[in-house]
Amino acid sequence: MGRAAAAGGGAGAARRWLPWLGLCFWAAGAAAARGTDNGEALPESIPSAPGTLPHFIEEPDDAYIVKSNPIALRCKARPAMQIFFKCNGEWVHQNEHVSEESLDESSGLKVREVFINVTRQQVEDFHGPEDYWCQCVAWSHLGTSKSRKASVRIAYLRKNFEQDPQGREVPIEGMIVLHCRPPEGVPAAEVEWLKNEEPIDSEQDENIDTRADHNLIIRQARLSDSGNYTCMAANIVAKRRSLSATVVVYVDGSWEVWSEWSVCSPECEHLRIRECTAPAPRNGGKFCEGLSQESENCTDGLCILGIENASDIALYSGLGAAVVAVAVLVIGVTLYRRSQSDYGVDVIDSSALTGGFQTFNFKTVRQGNSLLLNSSMQPDLAVSRTYSGPICLQDPLDKELMTESSLFNPLSDIKVKVQSSFMVSLGVSERAEYHGKNHSGTFPHGNNRSFTTMHPRNKTPYIQNLSSLPSRTELRTTGVFGHLGGRLVMPNTGVSLLIPHGAIPEENSWEIYMSINQGEPSLQSDGSEVLLSPEVTCGPPDIIVTTPFALTIPHCADVSSEHWNIHLKKRTQQGKWEEVMSVEDESTSCYCLLDPFACHVLLDSFGTYALTGEPITDCAVKQLKVAVFGCMSCNSLDYHLRVYCVDNTPCAFQEVVSDERHHGGQLLEEPKLLHFKGNTFSLQISVLDIPPFLWRIKPFTACQEVPFSRVWCSNRQPLHCAFSLERYTPTTTQLSCKICIRQLKGHEQILQVQTSILESERETITFFAQEDSTFPAQTGPKAFKIPYSIRQRICATFDTPNAKGKDWQMLAQKNSINRNLSYFATQSSPSAVILNLWEARHQHDGDLDSLACALEEIGRTHTKLSNITESQLDEADFNYSRQNGL
Repeated sequence: MGRAAAAGGGAGAARRWLPWLGLCFWAAGAAAARGTDNGEALPESIPSAPGTLPHFIEEPDDAYIVKSNPIALRCKARPAMQIFFKCNGEWVHQNEHVSEESLDESSGLKVREVFINVTRQQVEDFHGPEDYWCQCVAWSHLGTSKSRKASVRIAYLRKNFEQDPQGREVPIEGMIVLHCRPPEGVPAAEVEWLKNEEPIDSEQDENIDTRADHNLIIRQARLSDSGNYTCMAANIVAKRRSLSATVVVYVDGSWEVWSEWSVCSPECEHLRIRECTAPAPRNGGKFCEGLSQESENCTDGLCILGIENASDIALYSGLGAAVVAVAVLVIGVTLYRRSQSDYGVDVIDSSALTGGFQTFNFKTVRQGNSLLLNSSMQPDLAVSRTYSGPICLQDPLDKELMTESSLFNPLSDIKVKVQSSFMVSLGVSERAEYHGKNHSGTFPHGNNRSFTTMHPRNKTPYIQNLSSLPSRTELRTTGVFGHLGGRLVMPNTGVSLLIPHGAIPEENSWEIYMSINQGEPSLQSDGSEVLLSPEVTCGPPDIIVTTPFALTIPHCADVSSEHWNIHLKKRTQQGKWEEVMSVEDESTSCYCLLDPFACHVLLDSFGTYALTGEPITDCAVKQLKVAVFGCMSCNSLDYHLRVYCVDNTPCAFQEVVSDERHHGGQLLEEPKLLHFKGNTFSLQISVLDIPPFLWRIKPFTACQEVPFSRVWCSNRQPLHCAFSLERYTPTTTQLSCKICIRQLKGHEQILQVQTSILESERETITFFAQEDSTFPAQTGPKAFKIPYSIRQRICATFDTPNAKGKDWQMLAQKNSINRNLSYFATQSSPSAVILNLWEARHQHDGDLDSLACALEEIGRTHTKLSNITESQLDEADFNYSRQNGL
């Protein structure tokens, strides 16, 4: 065996050295020829040009082996004494070469051309770190020349698509995006789209774009775009067809205008009709909503129908007389009762005259759609809830019932029953009743909604319940920006604006402003839709930017596509709000990236924007921030607790903090997060574990309940409940208790209060971190986390499409951007826009390490797909980036 191995090794060595031996024999013969012929020219079969290196006229090209067919590689050079192929670092045997010689007429030199065949078996048997490769080496008197390396790969195309297009139903003029990822193949497959088995030519239809990463984009859907779409992938080996995707473009129906009224009928009515034909619903579109026929009295109520006999006259006359008699009786009783009482309510218990605290019985709406919150609905009298809260009466000399009208304004259709504590203790069932619509003469009115306590002739002060705070109309900040871009931040609100480098033309500078509406929202919710964010305005509105800017808006939704349908809306110049897009939609006009607490929006026009949410299920959750503030009253023995439940956005809580500072309130415990479900169940707030011999709380006020609708739509004003505690002695300075905030059949939070009521002894709790409160406007390079030079290198690397996957799509994927990639495909530099989005998301942490790790991971992935030389260069590029801060 040793001898055989040695023989085999010798044969291999001989094979490697054969070209060199042949060249040596040729050199020896040439030298002999020169010695014999006194330096005459070389034999005609060996062309030469002394002092000239071989020049390749033709070099081997990359080739693919299809099935089992071998491929031919060829080289052509002049002048060349000999040409041999070297494959994968080893010389190809001389017998496998086919050589040809010809004469170059222009130079008189002979040209040598060499062929070799490479088989599938040779490629499959090669196991190296790179593709199978071959190159030519040509010799002349001066030396050798090497051709380029030609790679030889086995061509294939897998059967299954990595992503098949999915069928869609879209409204007319909506955007259609069909995704297609062809099967893996060598060489990479080219994609063609078919509609109803006919090829689609995007060059002849400007509404269709098929260039964006194999995807098919129809910018504005037409009825003619309905059909079956198929993605075709093909290379030199085979063709593959994806599954067909059915696209349906539908039209929702609309009503024609009403017809003219018909003539008046014998029943004193006339009719008008309209049809659902403008347009008629098509392809499964919704039928028109509303009535198709309408009737009304045509005699302004003066029509008298024929009365058949005298008995009918008597009947109607009797009914009319009865109604008049009942009305007179009611008026008389009312006047008599008022003459017997100086109050507008029957008061049996004398404690009411000294400011006793009463019980409210609110009868609330619990019928129909649980998420259609409309205060104009009539209450269902079968369902009631009891709210314990203070009703404070003034001195008996005033003989006037004092309370706050704002308590009942949002609940105008709710019946309120007032019952004295003495009646409760005796179980008396008779109660005096008030109705929310008829209290204008009883309750004081006005715009003063502050926390100032009222002292009715030195009696116990009154703290209002379920009240709303006054607020400023808006927060505003400005900055001047130029071509270098920058960042505009509204301190402690979570709202910011990123203006990229180059978005503003050179030699220009603009004053850009940003504001938050803190008054009544101009966006009025429709149906079950609720406002999830502040209304943010950036401008001036007439500015045109060349690169999308990034607007960050905080929101209070517990993000889940299963429970929420979230929309971005914009206010028009006429003051109306229109939908820009749903955050789950595909769009090339803007991009929404929804994070847990904020939405980052890429836009190309300034204006007023807000986020709204439509709950899909009862499990949709709004995140509320609950906090407790406290302050002393003018009466030195009383201490007031105010518990807030506001949307979990920094700007909403900042409004609370600002107003509490104005009124001397102090934050007593770190705010907590409450998950409030859209299941129609109310919110309960109670004070627990009050020290029994040090403090006391007014009777029937330890627990308060807030209706679901007040909490779910609480974005208009900060919602809070107030509690009044009284010390037994002035020497008590420490207060400890628990505040329990819970939704019935939902989440619960406990706020632990442990504080001193004396300001000098109280521990201060920080309202906000100071990370963004110092510099509202930053301009130029200091506003960005990624150095500009590094940013340019990243864009240059990833903007160029790469068949091996190292392009901007992988950059997006590594930064958790996995949807609506067609938006980036339409940008001049997709990588730059992705990095702008990264800057907006990481304005506080500036987590460059995570970005560096993502880039390095892309580099390692690329190493597996490419040859060693390229991978080494790529690794060096990414290492350089990391050393420079990435």
